[in-house]
Amino acid sequence: MATKYHNLSAYNAEELPSADILKRQRYAIAVADWNSDITYALLDGAYDTLVKHGVEEKNIKVVHVPGTFELTYASNKLQLTGEYSAIIAIGCVIQGDTPHFDYICQGVSYGISQINASFMDNAGIISPRKGPVIFSVLTTLNKQQALERAGGSLGNKGVEGAITAIKMANLKI
Repeated sequence: MATKYHNLSAYNAEELPSADILKRQRYAIAVADWNSDITYALLDGAYDTLVKHGVEEKNIKVVHVPGTFELTYASNKLQLTGEYSAIIAIGCVIQGDTPHFDYICQGVSYGISQINASFMDNAGIISPRKGPVIFSVLTTLNKQQALERAGGSLGNKGVEGAITAIKMANLKI
């Protein structure tokens, strides 16, 4: 949980798989272009973290979508390819004066949850999908809160998304 006393970018690298394992894996990042000053900083954090831990740049696909709501569609399409060990969905919704904030936040969180819980492929065959979708969407009350989570005083949520993606892609059950 993020608080004003917890840096989102803090993690123990020793808990991650080796670079030998990660260099064979593929990751996708779907990033919203809306609020790009925030989302591109998150994208940089996620991308750089994947590379830092051994994922080869050629094995990282970045897909741009217009806004956060469209992350569900892009993430679903990416997951259905079966090519990615994990998909990171990056967006930023800042509360305004209308209920639009509530609808977008609810829609994207529900949509990504549904993708992760779904068991149907492109042909309509029930089977586990490959690669979890990681929710790296900022839902903040103001722009300052978003900046604090996009490389500011609370770290970079994109870094957290990449670490979560690595851990979930290599989850042992």
